[in-house]
Amino acid sequence: MLYCAIWAEAWLSDLGFCLIMAVTGVWIKQRLHPLRAGRIRSVTQLKMETATMRKQRNGIRRLAVLLLGSILLGSVSEGAAGKIPVPVIHVTDLYRPHCDPDDHWDLACVFALAHRGAIDLKAVVIDYPQVGRPERNPDVAAVAQMNRITHLAVPVVAGCPLPMKSRNDTQPNATSSDHHAAETVLRLLHSAERPVVIHVIGCCRDIALAGKKAPDLFARKCAGIYLNAGTGLPGTKLEWNVSIGRAAYAAIFDLPCPIYWMPCFEGKVSADRPEKRGFGTHYVFRQGEILPHLSARAQNYFLYMLGRYTDQNWLGYLEQKPDDKLLAEFSAKDRNMWCTGGFLYCAGYTATPDGKIVPRDKAGGAPVFTFDPIAVTCDDNGHTAWRPDPKSKNRFIFHVRDAQNYPTAMTIAMKSLLSKLP
Repeated sequence: MLYCAIWAEAWLSDLGFCLIMAVTGVWIKQRLHPLRAGRIRSVTQLKMETATMRKQRNGIRRLAVLLLGSILLGSVSEGAAGKIPVPVIHVTDLYRPHCDPDDHWDLACVFALAHRGAIDLKAVVIDYPQVGRPERNPDVAAVAQMNRITHLAVPVVAGCPLPMKSRNDTQPNATSSDHHAAETVLRLLHSAERPVVIHVIGCCRDIALAGKKAPDLFARKCAGIYLNAGTGLPGTKLEWNVSIGRAAYAAIFDLPCPIYWMPCFEGKVSADRPEKRGFGTHYVFRQGEILPHLSARAQNYFLYMLGRYTDQNWLGYLEQKPDDKLLAEFSAKDRNMWCTGGFLYCAGYTATPDGKIVPRDKAGGAPVFTFDPIAVTCDDNGHTAWRPDPKSKNRFIFHVRDAQNYPTAMTIAMKSLLSKLP
């Protein structure tokens, strides 16, 4: 924006100002040319009118600069329908070495949305590693790489190591270090000028703790929690993100803010029975459909993760020529994905059956997914029960409307997002 303004100031010379004067017509004639209007009766009045004219001229010039800067910035920023970017906190189980590479694909998607101006990425919260996996660490290097690629400066914090003992456990004996992530979330909500969206794609612990500590703040400042966990079919086996924190998962459903529930699966997947997709976000894509089409830096971001590098050379690796052998190897592999639809939806977008990213209000009757209003409960063991409820204003469930085209549409949409990364 600064560069746009500087360039515009230089470009808007007297000729540009004359054009503005021509457009404003009679008003300028009357206000900026008092001599012609016959309103000058003394030297003192002339001086006063001249000073006023100069201020008005500068004011119009500044206004034109701002308008032109907005136009130029709008050609770069692609927020849905020109809206102000949505403030977002991204909560993820992002580790190095990776637990599941989908988390790094998800991180790239939210950074891509931030890069195009659709969201304002406030922070990344990374789950504390699970007990028994000391070799895994929160992947702050991946966040650093994405900051480098997108020219952003998104902060990152590690989550709480202590499991919640019940859905109302606020852990009063925890240290400030233990609750650093929860307090960071509360601080961001408190200072936010607009309600903040929170994506939870890993453990629910840090957001559950923050919400239980300050429910009134969540009611006022949380625009919605996109909860990527659970199964859409009652009575099925607990999904992974639920099983590692049942109390925290249950606590999310208690919070007084909108919940956009995105069950990972609708039912159990088996070799002899196709997966039911109606109320499950899962899809699969071949990495070769996207990886070869990315910039060199974006390719190296993924290869550094997929190659399971654990050194400190995140910047050097990002800047080098991509390894063609690794690129071919990982392009031939499939990847499970879940969260893409929620990232688009929170930014004001949806996807059409052919994978086009469009503003939600321009999708017509053919989006591949919707969020439907529901009534939902969750018991202390993480088991949910829900039913459609057209009157619900703050509980919604992800609904695949076009099961046949959903996987392809999500893949094409993700390619469209990530191929814009520098």
